[in-house]
Parts: sequence; C-alpha cells; structure tokens
Amino acid sequence: MLKYRIKKPRLVLMALSLVSALFLAIASIASSIYFYGNNHTHIQADAAIILGAAVWGEKPSPVFRERINHAINLYKNGYVRTLIFTGGVGSGDELAEAVVGKRYAVNKGVKAADIFMETTSRTTHQNLQNASELAAAYALKKVLIVSDPLHLKRAVLMARNLGLDAQPSPTPTTRYQSLNSQLPFLMRETYFYFVYLLFKI
Repeated sequence: MLKYRIKKPRLVLMALSLVSALFLAIASIASSIYFYGNNHTHIQADAAIILGAAVWGEKPSPVFRERINHAINLYKNGYVRTLIFTGGVGSGDELAEAVVGKRYAVNKGVKAADIFMETTSRTTHQNLQNASELAAAYALKKVLIVSDPLHLKRAVLMARNLGLDAQPSPTPTTRYQSLNSQLPFLMRETYFYFVYLLFKI
C-alpha cells in the first residue's frame, strides 16, 4: 500500500509535466506562426506563387481576391516577373481556382504570357508540389509564396522542403484581421503544422 501511495503522485506529476510540455510546445508553435506572417519583406524574385483559395462561380472569393491583388502589386512594382496560380476545381465549382485567378489578374493588366498555372491541386502541399514543377520547367529559381499571414509558416516550410528557394509574401489586406477570425485560423494552422512536421503531408 505504501509503495502504491508513493508511485501514484509520481505518475500524476509525470502526466502533468507531459501536458505542460505539450501545451508549451503548442503555444510556441502558434506564436511563431503568428509572428512569422507579420514579417513584410520586399525582395525581388523570379515568380510569385499564389496559393489557391475558394472561388465563387467565376469570381475569386474575398480571401482569394486579396491574395491575387497582392500578387498583382508585386508584379506591377517589379518584385516578380511571373505569377504562378495554383488550385484545382473545388467541390461544387465549375472552374479551377487557378483559372479564376488568372482571368482576374489578366483583367487587372497582367500579361497572360507572364502567368503560369496548375489546375489539379486540392491542398497546400499539392499547390506547392505542382508549382515547384512549373518553376523547374521554366527555370524560375527564386519565388515568393503569396498567402494570408497565418498560412505562410507552414507553406514556406513545405516549399523549401520541395527544393524551392522560397520567401514569404503575406497579403497586407488579409480578411483575417479580427481576433474572432484570426483565432480559429491560427488554431487550424497550428494543428496542420504539427501534422506536417510528423507526416510531411
């Protein structure tokens, strides 16, 4: 009985220590994701890879539109010479995200010849895998990854693991600005970041 009484508190302490360590790890990752996306660097690159997002019919959703607008600004201000749109056909959609993105960019003055796209991906990793193949095919060495700030730490890590010389380029006009909108996004990204570290998917 005495041995049991001694071991039980130790097990409780060990469990509490593990929970505390896990909590600190999650908090650390979440914090790094948040601050990583707030680094606005202005560097030149061969191309901007615009990560796909939802489309509404033939128009980009507000989230996707702001990603495209940011990429267009990079292009028009001479930071990149090429845009790579990613994203396939979502559930219930008729057009691929990349097709909608390209049409929007062309209507805003981007030359069609300066746009590449892939239309089969459904996830961030697939976006970047397909984009990396396009970049290799057209000798595009350095790229900017364009997405919402909270999405970028995971996306850039994926891009670099795929062999891309990638830098983040967060959308300054992201719709995820209020605490109510940022918190769910941050929690989701923290979870997927852990999943990627474990399984590389």
